[in-house]
Amino acid sequence: MSTVSTWLAGRMLDHFFRNTATAPSAQLFLRLYISDPTMQDTGTEVQGGGYVPQQISFTAPTVVDGNIEIANTAEIRFPVATADWGNISHFTIHTAATGGNMLAFAAVDIPKLIETGDEAKALPEHVKIRIVGNTPVASGTLA
Repeated sequence: MSTVSTWLAGRMLDHFFRNTATAPSAQLFLRLYISDPTMQDTGTEVQGGGYVPQQISFTAPTVVDGNIEIANTAEIRFPVATADWGNISHFTIHTAATGGNMLAFAAVDIPKLIETGDEAKALPEHVKIRIVGNTPVASGTLA
């Protein structure tokens, strides 16, 4: 299952029901995980081997099949792995390359093993955040 983080859910409730503003992040980052991050961001992010989270930007919201969605605007390329990263099973959207707050997460459509010399990338419109009915849903595919 994909979802928004506990942090974002709290900020949405604060914003809309308690009149407590949260400033938007100037940049967002796509991060790769080898285990489920969970709503509390407790999973295992890729470490070492040349891995660096990558900046991501999204399209304006559009209606697709009756649901509202945004998608990444450009291809996202991670550095070539200088050591094995492991089996990439999940991704997150964070407010910073390190630290920051997780906004959303999802399992990748098909897990991808990244070994030395491999490169992970996400093609345009392959990382999506949707509102399905009244539930935010994230999805993504690595190429």
